[in-house]
Amino acid sequence: MPTFAPIDEQLTYIKKGSSEIIREAELRAKLEKSLAAGTPLRVKAGFDPTAPDLHLGHTVLLRKLKHFQDLGHTVIFLIGDFTGMIGDPTGRSATRPPLTAEELMKNAKTYMEQVFKILSPRTTEVRFNNEWFEKMKSADWIKLAAKTTVSQMLEREDFHKRFQEEKPIALHELLYPLAQGYDSVMLKADVELGGTDQKFNLLVGRELQRTYGQESQVVLTMPIVEGLDGVQKMSKSYGNAIGIKEAPLEMYGKLMSISDAMMWRYYELLTDVQIADIEQMKRDAHPMQAKKDLAARIVKDFHSADAAAKATDDWAKQFQKDEVPENVEEVTLPAAEFLLPDKQGAAIRLDKLLKAIGLAESVSDGARKLKQNSVHVNGETKTEPTMFFPAAPRELMVKVGRKIKRVIFN
Repeated sequence: MPTFAPIDEQLTYIKKGSSEIIREAELRAKLEKSLAAGTPLRVKAGFDPTAPDLHLGHTVLLRKLKHFQDLGHTVIFLIGDFTGMIGDPTGRSATRPPLTAEELMKNAKTYMEQVFKILSPRTTEVRFNNEWFEKMKSADWIKLAAKTTVSQMLEREDFHKRFQEEKPIALHELLYPLAQGYDSVMLKADVELGGTDQKFNLLVGRELQRTYGQESQVVLTMPIVEGLDGVQKMSKSYGNAIGIKEAPLEMYGKLMSISDAMMWRYYELLTDVQIADIEQMKRDAHPMQAKKDLAARIVKDFHSADAAAKATDDWAKQFQKDEVPENVEEVTLPAAEFLLPDKQGAAIRLDKLLKAIGLAESVSDGARKLKQNSVHVNGETKTEPTMFFPAAPRELMVKVGRKIKRVIFN
């Protein structure tokens, strides 16, 4: 029989970083029943394998699954190989392009390799929702669809907005929340985790379980974590993401570039450090040391302790080497020509900038230097041709090899 921590201790750990629990009284009751019976809760989170690689933003839910796992409960990592073919309409202003079953399964294999850097493979139940959906006949879908109404679906914010703007809503998109909710029925989930943007889908699961005679799952939502800019949600398309397969030094350097305020949010959402310990660090630790500890902790999670120690040392050497000399050459450029308006604030083409300031022979040479990890902007290694900023910068420190220049925009 598993041994569980006291209820209040479990709740404190479970609530760490969470946005909302629907309902906390129900969660407490489920934990009390679990403790009395010695039976672990079944805690589910679903992931549609629509992209091959995960970034730290994806790990917020995985981290919360791990917290339940640490407490002795059963976690279910559900791969949406069926729902991925529908395409989650959450936050979308247009219908998602469909992925093939082959594309989804290829991505699913990479997910499996990556998630077990956080979760224990020994105590994780891995399921694919095509396991039950491929057995459903047309009559089964009609029975499932009869358990909700079109008006209920249109209460969903993104559907409502598209309807008001007379943008198309495909019929198969209306099925997505039902399919996700039915997953909870088939898995007999006690708790389902999701991002704050998934709340509608998670609540559908509660309702469906009731209609199938099950006790409703508790819904626990987690925040959408911001990326390196501290403004937009973490996303590769915004150029502000940290991939969990990135090299240790690259990952460490990116984490060292975040603001002090964002550092504490990352501690809360991306680590297992308890809230009381985080508050203690806020009072006692120097921000720079706390940030180094955070970077090392996250690199260790996804690589190894040795990799984290080496990244720490290499970054320290690089940081000292990158200190700006007093007589650095300054180059003044017209802001209107190089700083481009962007929905995030501003963007700049680094390959073009390198040519303009004489650190590359041509734009294509600048692109090659970026790919070779030779370019550092404000002490951070850059590999992509475009760099995004929350606000237009007044100056940049650009280094290629041993050459360094201060760029001033007027």
